[in-house]
Amino acid sequence: MSSSNQWDAKWEVSEDLAHKLISSQFPQLASKSVQKLGHGWDNTVFLVGAEYVFRFPRREVSINRLRMEGKILPKLKDYFSIAYSLPIFFGEGDYDYPAPFLGYPYLSGEFPIGLTDKQRALSATTLAQFLKSLHAFPVKIAQENGVQHDHRNLTDIAMRKEKMHTFISGLALHFNEEEHRAISNYLAQLRTERVKQKYVFLHGDLHFKNMLVDVNGRVSGIIDWGDIHIGHPSCDLNVAYSFLPPDARSDFFKEYGDVDEETKILARLIAIYIPILIMMQAIDDKDERLVDEAKTNIKRALAD
Repeated sequence: MSSSNQWDAKWEVSEDLAHKLISSQFPQLASKSVQKLGHGWDNTVFLVGAEYVFRFPRREVSINRLRMEGKILPKLKDYFSIAYSLPIFFGEGDYDYPAPFLGYPYLSGEFPIGLTDKQRALSATTLAQFLKSLHAFPVKIAQENGVQHDHRNLTDIAMRKEKMHTFISGLALHFNEEEHRAISNYLAQLRTERVKQKYVFLHGDLHFKNMLVDVNGRVSGIIDWGDIHIGHPSCDLNVAYSFLPPDARSDFFKEYGDVDEETKILARLIAIYIPILIMMQAIDDKDERLVDEAKTNIKRALAD
């Protein structure tokens, strides 16, 4: 992997710095412990006491995304019953750390890593109901609050295919021959180059690192809303392929509602594309557990 990656941090936030920023701006939390939980591309995450989670941007691009979360997420509370990251602490940069940060109630649960197909199937209806309600959030209200339209040009399948060829070439040593051939064959058989744009309100980055499950493996919470935007529903519907086994997808789409074939084609592509990106960072972080889960997500998305 290159020494300079998209996910590299511009600002590293230590536990000591996080504690200083939190305790100085929210004195009621000053006595609580601060423990680093991990990081993604955009944010470093800390557990504060046992009750709260705080997220601190790692890159400049994350600042406006975090501010948008703070603005729009409180407006979603009447749209679905599933737990989600609802900010209640709004912090600003200090001590030479230049970015805002947010604090949320801690959501119990684990990442859906290593689940059986039977466990995954339990969430088909839950996920469909959640996304149906989320995608019904009025686009007009989102626009009035500054939510942007698709900034990643997701409907351009040809461009995404080209990127994926480059990615899997660089990851060749991390796929066995059968895995590499399955992805290559899928891309070769994918003839659609672009789909017609649609406009709904989106989570924008729905994958296994942004979902929580309970002790039974049922989806119980949705976190990390930094990629909120208005765009094609397939961006979120990718979980029907990356998360759910093939025999649970009919239940998902029955609950969600009619979805045209173009949308399903793009949703499956994104269901393969996102885990490849997760896999790249996980390899760089030497996190074999995430590498393995990303690969199983890809295999599941390729399965009919």
